[in-house]
Amino acid sequence: MDQYPDAVLFDRDGTLIEDVPYNGDPERVRPMPGALDVLRELRAHGVRTGVVSNQSGIGRGLLTHAQVDAVNARVEALLGPFGTWQICPHHPDDGCACRKPAPALVLRACEAINARPGRTFVIGDIEADVGAALAAGATPILVPTPVTLPEEVDRAPRTAPDLASALAMVL
Repeated sequence: MDQYPDAVLFDRDGTLIEDVPYNGDPERVRPMPGALDVLRELRAHGVRTGVVSNQSGIGRGLLTHAQVDAVNARVEALLGPFGTWQICPHHPDDGCACRKPAPALVLRACEAINARPGRTFVIGDIEADVGAALAAGATPILVPTPVTLPEEVDRAPRTAPDLASALAMVL
C-alpha cells in the first residue's frame, strides 16, 4: 500500500483563499492561513494537488472566464502550481453534471493528474465539497469557516479545524 495518497484536491474559495464572493480581481486574492505550508508539504511528499471549484459567477453573468482565469493565476503565483484546475462555470439552475456536489469535477481532476479517486482526498469548506468527494469515491475533509452551516459540520464524516490539521489527516 502506498504511504501517501495519490492526490489532494482543494476547493478554492474559503479553503485555499479567503472567500470574496464572485471575485474577478486577482489583487483581492488572499491565501487562507497555512495554505502555502500545507501545499509545500504535500508537494515535498510527491502528492499531486488540484483545485475543484464551482464558479457560478460565470453562469450568472457576474464574471468572465478570463477573470476567473486571472484569479486562478494569482492563486498559483501565491501558492505554487497545481496539477489541474477543474471549474464548473454553470449557473446552479443549469442542471449540469459538474457542479459540486456532483462528482464530475473530482473525477475529471483525478483523471487529469492520474490519481485514483479512492486514494484521493478532497478538502473543502461546505457540504457540496463533501458530497462531491463522496460521490466520486474520494475521501472528504471539511474545514469549516464562518459560512459553513453547523448541520453541514455535523453531517461531515471528517472535519478539521484548519488546513494544517487536515494535512495531518492526509499524511
